[in-house]
Amino acid sequence: KENPNLIKLYDLYKNSNFTILGVSLDALSEKDEWLKAIRKDRLTWPQVSDLKTENVAAKLYGVTSVPQSFLIDPDGRIIEKDLKGTELEQKLAEILGRRN
Repeated sequence: KENPNLIKLYDLYKNSNFTILGVSLDALSEKDEWLKAIRKDRLTWPQVSDLKTENVAAKLYGVTSVPQSFLIDPDGRIIEKDLKGTELEQKLAEILGRRN
């Protein structure tokens, strides 16, 4: 559901010190479906997964479901999390400057 909004925001801000890293919580048995979904939704930013049931990165950041967002500044600090839709769009406009 959130991918169309993320695609729009990525296209808008990808040249403004902004990127998206897709992190999958899928297990090895779901790899083919995960890769198909990336192609189907036309996600052009990097996608990663350790394809393990117990995802180390998810545990480290407290991710229990997807989608979940983290806005991370250039120094590696989390400045916002769990923003979606309009809230994410407004925060990016505030941080990176409004685009048309």
